[in-house]
Amino acid sequence: MASLSGKTLFITGASRGIGLAIALRAARDGANIAIAAKSSVANPKLPGTIHSAAAEIEAAGGRALALKCDIREEDEVRAAVAATVDAFGGIDILVNNASAIWLRGALDTPMKRFDLMQQVNSRGSFLCAQACLPHLLQAPNPHVLTLAPPPSLEPKWWAAHTGYTLAKMGMSFVTLGLAGEFGPQGVAVNALWPKTVIATDAINMIPGVDARNCRTPQIVADAAHAILVRDARGFAGNFLIDEDVLREAGTSDFDRYAVEPGRRLLPDLFLDP
Repeated sequence: MASLSGKTLFITGASRGIGLAIALRAARDGANIAIAAKSSVANPKLPGTIHSAAAEIEAAGGRALALKCDIREEDEVRAAVAATVDAFGGIDILVNNASAIWLRGALDTPMKRFDLMQQVNSRGSFLCAQACLPHLLQAPNPHVLTLAPPPSLEPKWWAAHTGYTLAKMGMSFVTLGLAGEFGPQGVAVNALWPKTVIATDAINMIPGVDARNCRTPQIVADAAHAILVRDARGFAGNFLIDEDVLREAGTSDFDRYAVEPGRRLLPDLFLDP
């Protein structure tokens, strides 16, 4: 089984949810994890901080670096990347996980919320890649993995929440562009998206979604691991779906990822049932 032992991952938004699950899966291999997130102080509404995440990562067998970092701020991102290189000697993998969500129509989307989504999602992913790439280009098997859906111009995905779709598809198009530019240089630049809704704090933003009809973040973490251990050369520009990745890797039991096995699973946004 291929391993991430000794690899250094820079993961945005890794204080909770999918980002933390990806970090913990890598930690079980003995990886080094830079946790780049804003949450440095406990919030009763949102459990998890960079410090609690670091403790979990170290308990799982990895080495952790807790970095308070708002990926909207260029100076903070560059300082976080520099701190990661100082601590671990380089960067092998960037995981663009941080994302802002607001699932409302145009008349119900405050511009402050619109701007936040564009700054965090597409701009933040681009900025983190720009800061990490000089180090990734020196790594033996470099990967950039972004949590973004397959690009779509299907009107139904735009009409319901134009602001969020624009921001999320922005991450997808950043992936396309960077794959085209850096894939030929040996960097695996790809995107990963869940087939079903994942039970994270973000589901509170989706009206009518019951966590019991979702899967746990572990399915995305296992799929990310399967991607990140692959040979980076010639592997770029792919928009991968978690269940498909795991089926290809030989997984057949998906009940273990269900919050409540046997219930109907909800397909995620941007994917047809």
